[in-house]
Amino acid sequence: MKQVLRTTNLADMAFARALLQGEGIDCFEMDVNMSILEGSLGVLPRRLMVGDEDYDRAARTLVDNGIDRGL
Repeated sequence: MKQVLRTTNLADMAFARALLQGEGIDCFEMDVNMSILEGSLGVLPRRLMVGDEDYDRAARTLVDNGIDRGL
């Protein structure tokens, strides 16, 4: 698995997940529990992971839709 997005913006994360799922790309959000534990400070980013074989297509989809990948 590779990290395709890192962000503290929950709206960007939700939009990115919807875009990738719409393209048929499986994705998994990591660090959700840590982000919730720190509260609403927005200090700890969440990561969106995709399979190695889907990474290039996922990255291109996010960039084409104006999402700052935060990498």
